[in-house]
Amino acid sequence: MTDIITADVTVRPATPEDRPAVERLWLMFRHDLSEFGGALPAADGTFRSERVASAFTRPGWAPYLLVCGERLAGLAFVRGLDGPVRVLNSFFVVRGARRRGLGLRAAREVLTRHPGPWEIAFQQDNPAAVRFWPRVAEELAGDAWTRELRPVPDRPQLPPDVWISFTVTGAPRSR
Repeated sequence: MTDIITADVTVRPATPEDRPAVERLWLMFRHDLSEFGGALPAADGTFRSERVASAFTRPGWAPYLLVCGERLAGLAFVRGLDGPVRVLNSFFVVRGARRRGLGLRAAREVLTRHPGPWEIAFQQDNPAAVRFWPRVAEELAGDAWTRELRPVPDRPQLPPDVWISFTVTGAPRSR
């Protein structure tokens, strides 16, 4: 475990060869999120994975892997790269790498790779996300960010998502 504590995180684009590893990380991510949305896996033990396919095949999308030394520490999917607003569609840090600042560094690296307007959604019932994403916004945009509740499309039974919006100009603001 000590190699993760001392290792820094790097972010790299995921390649088609990485897709099996991304799919396994996706299962962990969806499992974590199932706590907040009540989703259960399908009969084969998997969760919906159309976002994985989109991240690798659709225009305007980019999949990233978060790497700690030689080990995978998470994933990030960005969409909207061909439009006016980028969306951090999915962001996941494995439990063994959390609470060490790796997620903040990885989020900052993903977001600063694509300067411009950004939107990030999370669930209000997820206390870690409620603490984490405003911190990311403040680091990258100072006080120039907004927060709003939006209904989950085609899922009226779910509580609205929290969306934060801000603009990334490049390097993070100094603290």
